[in-house]
Amino acid sequence: MTERNAKRTDGVANQIKELSAEFLGREGNKTSLITVTHATCSPDLKRATIFITVFPADKEKGALEFAKRKRPELREFIKKNVPIKIIPFIDIAIDLGEKNRQKIDELLRNG
Repeated sequence: MTERNAKRTDGVANQIKELSAEFLGREGNKTSLITVTHATCSPDLKRATIFITVFPADKEKGALEFAKRKRPELREFIKKNVPIKIIPFIDIAIDLGEKNRQKIDELLRNG
């Protein structure tokens, strides 16, 4: 991938991250806090993955299911706000790296 394409992919991923955070914040089910930590895009921009964390952690499964149910509406929201021809298929996943970092922080504080 050329540097120009990498910058474009990163730029689209960042826009998707920001718009997803706005969308999920507005549409959220109010029983949990969903935070979009980052997003990635495939080089051809046909797929994007949005990584989220959920607080409280016991609401994680329900929040992930909620976010996945909202994907068609999220895709429409992105289509209206990002000037690209192809809107990527959106996947949503729990950010395990952030979850692990939080667990380590907790262990260090309590250790």
